[in-house]
Amino acid sequence: MIRFILADLRRLWAGSLVVVLLVALATALGVSVILQERALRLGSARAADKFDLVIGAGGSETQLVLSSIFLQPSALPLMSGDVLAKLAADPRVEWAAPVGFGDSFSGYPIVGTTRALTETISGGFSEGQVFASEGEAVIGSSVDLAIGGEIKPMHGTIETGGRTHTELAYHVTGRLRPTGTAWDRAILVPIQALWHIHGLEAGEEHEHDHAGEADPHEEAVHAEDAHEDADHHAEPDPHAGLNESWTAETPGLPAILIKPKTIADAYKLRQDYRNGTTIAVFPGEVLTSLYATLGDAKQILVAVASGAQGLVAASLILVTVIHIGQRRRQIGALRAFGAPRGAIFGIVWLEFYVLVAVGVGLGFTLGYGAALILSGLFSQSSGVNLPVGFAREDGTLAVILLAFAAVLAALPAVLAYRLSPAQALRV
Repeated sequence: MIRFILADLRRLWAGSLVVVLLVALATALGVSVILQERALRLGSARAADKFDLVIGAGGSETQLVLSSIFLQPSALPLMSGDVLAKLAADPRVEWAAPVGFGDSFSGYPIVGTTRALTETISGGFSEGQVFASEGEAVIGSSVDLAIGGEIKPMHGTIETGGRTHTELAYHVTGRLRPTGTAWDRAILVPIQALWHIHGLEAGEEHEHDHAGEADPHEEAVHAEDAHEDADHHAEPDPHAGLNESWTAETPGLPAILIKPKTIADAYKLRQDYRNGTTIAVFPGEVLTSLYATLGDAKQILVAVASGAQGLVAASLILVTVIHIGQRRRQIGALRAFGAPRGAIFGIVWLEFYVLVAVGVGLGFTLGYGAALILSGLFSQSSGVNLPVGFAREDGTLAVILLAFAAVLAALPAVLAYRLSPAQALRV
């Protein structure tokens, strides 16, 4: 029987190939959706795990997390620098690191922050050391620069019509270890250098937002006007030492990343800073709401994939019914030579089942490959590592598909089983 089936498949290789490809493509669509959605959840959750608490001015909690944790450029409102001074003096806080955005270099975001955050975010340096003056910078593991390399910051990006700052050029002093987060593609500089290069002085408050795409032309004009008055604004000095003692006169900030001393302290801080002027969020909580949205999108995509698989199944049924009609004489000859009905049923069923099973296996392989490619492209652009892998429930899906294939293969087998020799040989 096996030899007969193999010979039959070789003889009808073109039709067999079409059946395999149809099943493979329909299966790959559903598998890639499932794997990609899971990878996005795992990757974003691991990236957020490095940060316990984020505090910002009133506004969107989601945007606060996307900008401060995943470094997505967006306009964030500024909160008073007095918040940072209070947090730095709070006994419940291990460290409070301000973060400032707005500049970039060769597509990499420049983030103004502190030595404490820089030294802890990746667990150390793969080479070099932390910045010690205004003109020094630390790069993430994926930044294509060498130690000692020069960085000329651009306000905003080329796409948004940004301008290159001429007031200061940073020099790389260290490279962080890989983190699997967006910070692998970031350039970290002292936040006081970021303030000085934009003409922000202690005690100054500005109405405009200071973030990746927060009207770069307006801020550029502001920076130019600020530097025209040297008596009013301090000029950036690449050799100036760092002062990370925060006071009530500290310039406004878009976000502060907090490392609480205990879990209880984290919840108390979150409650204390959820008021009319600031918001405090756990990144994991915000991601949970995003996952709910992703879950809805996943359901829609899975429904589309299921619809495609249903259409493929209907097409296969039609193809196999036509195929049985074309093989009437062959089936009649087998019956005339004494082949029992059970053998005819087994041959037809096994032929079709093998084709569908091969298509399902190929579909899982194609779906996995597609998810790997999509995750690689996303990781390359965002820096967030998206782990693609199969889980136990994927095995359940494979079993369900193979069981459905067994039922589907029974239809043409039953048609062949019921065909009498006289009917089959009738012209």
